[in-house]
Amino acid sequence: METKAEKILYITTIGAENPEKAAFPFVLANAALAMDIEATIVMQGSAVEFAKTGFVDTIPAAGGLPPMKKLLADFLELGGKTLVCGPCIKEYGVKESELVAGAEVTAAAQINIAALAADAVLVY
Repeated sequence: METKAEKILYITTIGAENPEKAAFPFVLANAALAMDIEATIVMQGSAVEFAKTGFVDTIPAAGGLPPMKKLLADFLELGGKTLVCGPCIKEYGVKESELVAGAEVTAAAQINIAALAADAVLVY
């Protein structure tokens, strides 16, 4: 019998205006992935800019945490899933063609489905 994979959903609305707080969902998601827990980060509001290719290169490390460039690269390399709010990318001028590899544009219904399927949901 197959065992169900544990899943954690991280919803973040914090962008470059607060690099320390913005880093925490990525730190936790990377730890989850290292523990063989499926991790998905949903980016909404100003956080959608982190899904724009190259944007994280400009964000300094904060709070003693690794820089966002490393956190995002590690998250993607470890197999993390990225969901990006469709209406939000339009608001912040991010084109779908500019998103990091693997980022999926989504909307409210898909986020609700992901939350229902997760074992835990953390919101930043």
